[in-house]
Amino acid sequence: MSITSAIVLYAVIWFMTLFVALPVRLRTQGDENEIVPGTHAGAPANLQMKRKALWVTGISFVLWILIAGIILSGWITVRDFDWFGRMDPIPTSGTGG
Repeated sequence: MSITSAIVLYAVIWFMTLFVALPVRLRTQGDENEIVPGTHAGAPANLQMKRKALWVTGISFVLWILIAGIILSGWITVRDFDWFGRMDPIPTSGTGG
């Protein structure tokens, strides 16, 4: 895995984790009964984005370590996703007979 692939993998994991974490422990203005005029009742009332971003960064780093470790170890390769047999066969070492 190149450095660019590692960065892209981390970015994808980070954003996926962010989108999962955004609604966790979220209180809306409707829940708080303090709706600001001109906003929807479902708008967040107490979104602490900095704190949530720190949590997402930590969780993403752990997930990235696990996924990058699996990729680098060879447990899962690109050939594992070749369900239709379109890749060339793996060349065998040796000259044959």
